[in-house]
Amino acid sequence: MKKEDLSFLKEELETRKEKIKRVLKDNEKEIKALTRTDASDEADHATISTDSAIEQAINYQQLKELKEIDYALFKMDNKTYGICEMCEETIGIQRLKVKPQAKYCIVCREIVEKTS
Repeated sequence: MKKEDLSFLKEELETRKEKIKRVLKDNEKEIKALTRTDASDEADHATISTDSAIEQAINYQQLKELKEIDYALFKMDNKTYGICEMCEETIGIQRLKVKPQAKYCIVCREIVEKTS
């Protein structure tokens, strides 16, 4: 992989990581505000509960992506970034530009999706 491509992808990963951290922090504030909200009736309770569940689901997905990003950055440091974890072939640069934290090439990704 070209040095410029690697630098670009690292910057993309770090930028996304910071954005996720901001979203998680904002969601945490939102969840705390929801739990402090005084509900006057069952409809309010239901709305608060639903909103809280949605925020928690978003947090779960964001934390999952954050772990993937951290792992990709770890692989960059270990010079194993861009190598498919299944077939050990190089992951195409176009795929990495779309999803910089990709662990699998396109072919192996389809196999993983079909078996999951």
